[in-house]
Amino acid sequence: MSRIYNFAAGPSTLPLPALEEAARELVEYQNTGMSLIEMSHRGKIYDGIHNETIALVRELLCVPDDFHVLFLQGGATLQFGMVPMAFLHPGETAEHIITGHWAQRAYNDAALTGGASIIWDGGDARYTRIPRQDELHISRDAAYVHVCSNETIGGIQWPALPDTGDAPLVVDMSSDILSRPVRWDGLGMLFAGTQKNLAPAGMALVVLHRGFAERARKDLPAYLRYDLHIANNSMYNTPSTFVIWMTNLTLKWLKGMGGLPAIEKLRDEKAAMLYNCIDESRGYYASPVDPESRSKMNVVWRLADDVSEKTFLDGAEKEGLCGLKGHKSGGGCRASLYNAMPVEGVRALVQYMTFFMEKNG
Repeated sequence: MSRIYNFAAGPSTLPLPALEEAARELVEYQNTGMSLIEMSHRGKIYDGIHNETIALVRELLCVPDDFHVLFLQGGATLQFGMVPMAFLHPGETAEHIITGHWAQRAYNDAALTGGASIIWDGGDARYTRIPRQDELHISRDAAYVHVCSNETIGGIQWPALPDTGDAPLVVDMSSDILSRPVRWDGLGMLFAGTQKNLAPAGMALVVLHRGFAERARKDLPAYLRYDLHIANNSMYNTPSTFVIWMTNLTLKWLKGMGGLPAIEKLRDEKAAMLYNCIDESRGYYASPVDPESRSKMNVVWRLADDVSEKTFLDGAEKEGLCGLKGHKSGGGCRASLYNAMPVEGVRALVQYMTFFMEKNG
């Protein structure tokens, strides 16, 4: 078997040991005569995996005891609507900081409730930077403040999450979950789609403060009620058993790597390697992002023109470097350096970039 290096933004590369273990156990799980994904979610075997996965999330993210951990279907996109429906009561407003496509998507859904406002929008700068703390004017009585910690399309990332004062912070961490520590003080809730750093697509990890959760409305359709998911340990309905199992295997791999300290060190090494290549090219490769706001998960860059970019991308595919085409809304090139991307993959990309520049520059 020959595996390519997959730099796609999501679904993305997963740890090879996790994939191999799933492959070994997929048809028959631990001599039970059936696959885990055929078993009842009420059975003892799946129940053990479910609770072990929650415990691993708590351990690796250092989740305090006064936070709930949930696995909900629909990915992060469902949370864009579920959060405002649950936490925006009549007369209340949620404040949004728009740093790119995904923060905008969350605001668009919240605005349908009639209680959303924008307190900062980086559109004038084409979403190439994160705001400074002194640019944010947050109301003390805001129901919550929503941010996207890392914008996959624009390649910008909050170096540190903002201080929102008395207003609970709600964070979409879909593309940098488990790549950095979480500052739990002042956090009302975080959520993350699984398809980047955790597992296949189809689910969201949700971690919310008990006090914040108590404010959630109960006059909603059942699946939109956080209290029901909390009371039923994320098994109000049949959970995404395969995705949770893959999350379990990924978390065990991450723990075996040394947890967040080790992954964060590797993250910095991979990002520095690629940004150094871009910066040292003297403009042949150009990053549009403000250096202080550069994402360590999604690195974006441009070449001189569309023809050069197409030639570059075609050549990369032939070298087994997949998924480097930028998002359709922005074009260019993008490399996603999620946790499972090995250092060797980034090194191969840098070598190709250097060769391409020497040949065509």
